[in-house]
Amino acid sequence: MQPIHSNIIPQSEGYQRNLSNMEELLNTLAQHLHEARFEGPEKHLQKARNQGKYLSRERIELLLDQDSPFLELLPLAGIGRDGFGPCGTLVAGIGLVSGKICLIASNIGTKKGGAIDHATVQKHQRIAEIAYENHLPVINLVESAGVNLPEQENIFNNAGTMFREITKRSKLGAPTISVVFGSSTAGGAYIPGMSDYAIFVKDQAQVFLAGPPLVKMATNEDAVAEELGGASMHSKISGVSDYLADDELDGIRKAREIMAFYEPAQSNNPRQEVKPPLYAAEEIHGILPPDIKQPFDAREIIARVVDGSAFHEFKAEFGPTLITGYAHINGFRVGIIANNGVLFSDAANKGAHFIQLCNMNAVPIVFFQNITGFMVGKKYEQEGIIKHGAKLINAVSNSEVPAITIMTGASYGAGNYAMMGRMYKPRFLFTYPNAKISVMGGEQLAGVMDIIRRGGGKVVDEQQLAADKQALVDDIERKSTPYYSSGHLWDDGVIQPSDTRIYLSMCLEVIHLQTIESSRNFGIFRM
Repeated sequence: MQPIHSNIIPQSEGYQRNLSNMEELLNTLAQHLHEARFEGPEKHLQKARNQGKYLSRERIELLLDQDSPFLELLPLAGIGRDGFGPCGTLVAGIGLVSGKICLIASNIGTKKGGAIDHATVQKHQRIAEIAYENHLPVINLVESAGVNLPEQENIFNNAGTMFREITKRSKLGAPTISVVFGSSTAGGAYIPGMSDYAIFVKDQAQVFLAGPPLVKMATNEDAVAEELGGASMHSKISGVSDYLADDELDGIRKAREIMAFYEPAQSNNPRQEVKPPLYAAEEIHGILPPDIKQPFDAREIIARVVDGSAFHEFKAEFGPTLITGYAHINGFRVGIIANNGVLFSDAANKGAHFIQLCNMNAVPIVFFQNITGFMVGKKYEQEGIIKHGAKLINAVSNSEVPAITIMTGASYGAGNYAMMGRMYKPRFLFTYPNAKISVMGGEQLAGVMDIIRRGGGKVVDEQQLAADKQALVDDIERKSTPYYSSGHLWDDGVIQPSDTRIYLSMCLEVIHLQTIESSRNFGIFRM
């Protein structure tokens, strides 16, 4: 494969303008990520330390192998929403424990007692999906007050999936280990109760379906917390606990020992020698324009992500607004599909063809999504843009090889679907801080409103129409930001563009824990 020749000139005015804009966006991202690391007020942190407890992120650091990466997932879940703020009350991510790739979920017990708000239960559901699809073992670091009762109507039905997914993973042979550091009550008792391995920290863990007040009310029985659900009782009498840990460090050590004995299934997917890209990753920041309507060549991003910047382009002369081809990332072979403009019929057919090839050859696909949608107009409707677009959506819908989506710019309308948007189940999806996602842009929606109002046959109040249009634009702009998207869990995180290769490399490591099978299973393609 030949390396991509970059046409970027870092000294140019346009590059420097783009770079300056991206620096502002990255400062905003850094501020939001700093807010997401909040683990509760200082008095709660100090109380935990006085009790000999570690904080949520400290427990993760102690559990991980030395120098292990940690790919944090959904750090901005809940941002901009009612509830407990960005990150919710759960830190989750992927890292190495005893040399094995694991998904780690750690309750933030010092933030609202680790109670679960709506965003947090959605986060639990998403990480369970990631663990199941990739056959990942899960280590729960448990300390939670349970459901946030004022939000129970948004949580109760969804929360049950946490328990279901534990046993579904167990059926796959991917174990769940729960280390209980504090409270895990009511429905939360089923987290350790349904785990393959349960470790309870002495004099700290309290696991019961009903605490002393509720037991008194329900049965008139007097009981203390230790009798109902203490670590010693569950380790010596009930058998809910498999290991009694002397303290938190002992509990973490026991979890690491269990993982040392776990042997994941071995993948036989080929991997070649890793070669760094020829161009600096940081240059991506000067490639992305401030205005998402301004085009850029997606090959320039590909060149800064793939091994040796080498790319074997498929159908390079046909359907030029969609780039398709093969490359390697961190030694793993991948198919790449990237937008270079609006989708025409030829580009849609090319994409469907390439997805079939990747499925036939068991090659995972990376989507670089920057799409305003499919081309519209009389000419394109008459030539069948709907049926050609349907072929691409058919291929995306039925594709069985793992996919990873990176949103690099616009994500509008059916283009989101055709380029493996969230509802089309990519294994992972990450967003750049300049990205926008909505049905269409605010200006376009406002223009549609203008045409409809003026075509109604009534006298138009120009001042009111202008105000309504501006309000619509402002609302669409607010709801199409990457932080609105991330707060509602439409992605797995907003990332720094220069880290794209790092994220893709780790995701591909996870994906290749299983053998990727070839597939030819597609629905009817409308011809």
